[in-house]
Amino acid sequence: MQLRKLQSITLLFGLIITPLSQAEPVIKFGVDPSYPPFEQKQPDGSLSGFDIDLGNALCAELRVKCVWVEQPFDSMIPALKAKKFDAILSAFSATEPRRQQVDFSHKIYTAPSSLVARKNSGLLPTAESLKGKSVGVVQGSLHESYAKSQWGRQGVNILSYQTQDQVFSDLINGRLDASFQASVQADIGLLQKPQGQGFAFAGEPITDKSIIGDGVAIGVRKNEPELREQLNTAIASIRQSGQYDQIAKQYFNFDIYGE
Repeated sequence: MQLRKLQSITLLFGLIITPLSQAEPVIKFGVDPSYPPFEQKQPDGSLSGFDIDLGNALCAELRVKCVWVEQPFDSMIPALKAKKFDAILSAFSATEPRRQQVDFSHKIYTAPSSLVARKNSGLLPTAESLKGKSVGVVQGSLHESYAKSQWGRQGVNILSYQTQDQVFSDLINGRLDASFQASVQADIGLLQKPQGQGFAFAGEPITDKSIIGDGVAIGVRKNEPELREQLNTAIASIRQSGQYDQIAKQYFNFDIYGE
């Protein structure tokens, strides 16, 4: 009887939700836990953050177990295609270039981006202002692509790092003139901390769709519409029930979902 039940569950979810054991189906999410407050690793090795809580809520809604697979951000798409995990849930913006390689769920939140520099630096997020300066970005991120295409070709030195913590470290130590990342990430990951008191947002946030796309969403392999639709249904459900807002209020004092 139990075997038939398991087979029915497996058939329902098809190839996209794989059994961790013979007792429980799972969804494996790829994540780079170096982007607080969206995802980070605790001293005990556990993962926490807004994306982690959202993923766990979606899995609970689908009655499956969440398994988090750590992966460097710059190799997320190749790892997804290689079936190392089922979906990407790691502050992954739905841009047109990425849509050519993977499919996306509905939006889960919006993440404008900002330049951060020392207070009173006078810097602005323009090629003219940043000419001759060094700007840090995370390797493989949309911020890297944007900075290189918009500023790097006009005399701005764009330096790529494996993690955002490394960017902040070099900014604090004076090896960078500015850093470019998600606004919320800069605020919580640096500006609200003691070591970030000498820094501030430089200029207005950038909301260009070439960098924020259609918002942050969950990336899934192409030709697997079942998982995408299951995630869309779960996203709509936690939004409607108010669970999404309850999770968001633990991290943000504004509407992270956006319009």
